[in-house]
Amino acid sequence: MGTNDDTISTLNNLVETCKDGENGYRTAADGVKNGELTTLFNTYAQQRARFASELQAEVRRLGGDPEQTGSVAASLHRGWINIKSVVTGADEAAVIAECESGEDSAVANYQGALKANLPADAQSVVQRQYTEVKEAHDKIRDMKRASSAGRS
Repeated sequence: MGTNDDTISTLNNLVETCKDGENGYRTAADGVKNGELTTLFNTYAQQRARFASELQAEVRRLGGDPEQTGSVAASLHRGWINIKSVVTGADEAAVIAECESGEDSAVANYQGALKANLPADAQSVVQRQYTEVKEAHDKIRDMKRASSAGRS
């Protein structure tokens, strides 16, 4: 089992990942015209907000200070950095591709956290969230494939 500080650091990294995802999806939702996409992106934004809140509660339970925001500098590494520039072009396929990039990073961050020696309570929260993040990733990836197939 890792130290409590390691656990808190791992969970706070996921809080940032979720906050970045929430902000990315909100930006994506605001930038597309398709009502179904707007609804889907808003649903994922709400999901990530909920996940961040659950992780923050877990950090508090462990005696740590939970991360409150996503990290602008680190968002580059979380795949959401280009979402604003893509949204201004209103190309839905490009927006979907950026969302997939963000999801790739989220999946990788969750996989990394699952390899850490988290306490059982934290591990179960991360595992449950990872399952839903992976489902979102796969749905976005499939949408990206469908939208790029339609352009060829």
